Amino acid sequence: MSMTKADIVERIYKEAGFSKKEAAELVDLVFKVIKDTLAKGEKVKISGFGNFSIRDKATRVGRNPQTGEAMTISARRVLTFKPSQILKEDITDRYSHRIDDQGKENANLPPKEGVPRALSSFLAGFEEPDTDDDDDEFGDEN
Repeated sequence: MSMTKADIVERIYKEAGFSKKEAAELVDLVFKVIKDTLAKGEKVKISGFGNFSIRDKATRVGRNPQTGEAMTISARRVLTFKPSQILKEDITDRYSHRIDDQGKENANLPPKEGVPRALSSFLAGFEEPDTDDDDDEFGDEN
């Protein structure tokens, strides 16, 4: 199941005590600020959550998967997201018990209880050290 913008608005309405209209305006404003910042080529760092940034990818030669024929993939800008270490650990800690020895998830098991550290570090204003290199998770700069 995917979480939609409407789901986020509903959660803010219920958990923060805003009216639905105020919650919708707040969510729209947050997304607008993030989008405008990225459109200017600036990075968005959300403490305890992760970093959003725009990367330029050069023109490169790829292969058509159906024919195997070489083709040129044009230069473009891509949006990247790198989760914080705290967020990665929160997800692993809360959900790792649902994975069996064969790597299959039992989604019927509830997540472990507790306040995620990502949320508490965000609320406390904790800044993670910037360990950014411009490589993606596979060490590829394209």
